[in-house]
Amino acid sequence: MSVLRLTRLTVDPAQADEMLTLRAALIEAVRRTTDGLTDTRLARVDEETWLDVWRWESGAALDEVTSWAPGTPEAKAAFAVVKDAQVERYDLVDER
Repeated sequence: MSVLRLTRLTVDPAQADEMLTLRAALIEAVRRTTDGLTDTRLARVDEETWLDVWRWESGAALDEVTSWAPGTPEAKAAFAVVKDAQVERYDLVDER
């Protein structure tokens, strides 16, 4: 079953471009180590609030990556520009 990991984050508008660049580097780093990340989407709620949704092929794939990824230079750099991050995890039940 696919799993979604949604991160609601706050970024200073002056750092939005930097956040986008660092996010792309983080996604590339994760994809170099696993094929379990199947899709990513980023939406802007307002000038400071963003929703970042990563789709994983399984909960096991997500768990494996989250066991090591937060300590990587790419993750540390990406989250250094984030003021607040709230993470939620969902099992994908239906998709049409």
